[in-house]
Amino acid sequence: MIKTGQRYVSPGGAEMVVTKGGDGDFFDGETPLQLKGAEEAFAGIEVSSEAIDMALGKRFSSADGSVSVLVTKAGRCDLRYNGDPMELQQPKELPSSD
Repeated sequence: MIKTGQRYVSPGGAEMVVTKGGDGDFFDGETPLQLKGAEEAFAGIEVSSEAIDMALGKRFSSADGSVSVLVTKAGRCDLRYNGDPMELQQPKELPSSD
């Protein structure tokens, strides 16, 4: 169970906070992400070859929109939810203030 407010870390150093939780698990390619503070579980694990640079402040959501995260520390990660790639959310268009 992924809960809103939980912080996760990838082997590539990316950190994220859950903004919308749900059932399932996060992965970096094939490697399960760890809760912040449990990074020692990544000892000897290589960063996924499919990893992308995740910039600070970017939001990612599952394909069905049921789960989303906010990147709180830049790093590399092939972010997946239940094995499916998570998608970068596009910023919302704000109305002009003419």
